[in-house]
Amino acid sequence: MRDDVRGYLADLVRRARDVLGADLAGAYAAGSVALDAYQPGRSDVDVALLVATPPSVAAKRELVDRLRHESLPCPARGLELVVYRREVAASGTSDPGFEMELNTGATMPFRATYDPADRPAADGRFWYALDRSILRQSGLSLLGPPAVDAFADPAPAALRTLLVDALRWWLALPTPPGDAPAPGAEDAVLGACRALVRCRDGVWLGKVDAGRRVAAADPDAALILRAVAARSGGPPPSGPAARAFQHRVLARIEAG
Repeated sequence: MRDDVRGYLADLVRRARDVLGADLAGAYAAGSVALDAYQPGRSDVDVALLVATPPSVAAKRELVDRLRHESLPCPARGLELVVYRREVAASGTSDPGFEMELNTGATMPFRATYDPADRPAADGRFWYALDRSILRQSGLSLLGPPAVDAFADPAPAALRTLLVDALRWWLALPTPPGDAPAPGAEDAVLGACRALVRCRDGVWLGKVDAGRRVAAADPDAALILRAVAARSGGPPPSGPAARAFQHRVLARIEAG
């Protein structure tokens, strides 16, 4: 882990404990940091906090005030923080199940959500259970028990449904027509690779590692490797090519 990220996470946990006190039952680095896939300038810092009891509205708002970028500058593109009750994290539910979420950063749109019902359906409700599955496998404990003891996977059929929902969400995003490079298409392709690897091999990988694993034996290897290169500044795939690959992966996952 980079020193700037390590120091930021230590400060974040201290501030969270100042607000939540003894109710703070765990703090975990998730996402690219947990999967050893962090890319400076591109990746977010993802954090999950566990609480013993639901925090009050006042505590939620204070947590936002103490952790937002203007109060605690994030060294990454931004912070994506989610707070769960301890029993929800351990339940394996497919529901969002969060107490609050905070997105904040120098180049990230600010969002503070205090109830899952306030999360716009168009933004996707599948992220949270998938993130908790990644946390179970690879979460880095900053406070509290090991992540494998704190988080649970959804049932296999439920996980497959979540992956299908995620792929359909990506496919619903607009892409420019024609064969010109489509910004963001690389993340759509590599996200599909990660879903395929999780479904096929039972393991979560970072997007680039998942892309390389799929490309090793896939007819669309050139497309996938172009998406990998785009993560480091190369041109992304075209929208139609990315969507064709996503549809093929979706069909494979739906077929089981």
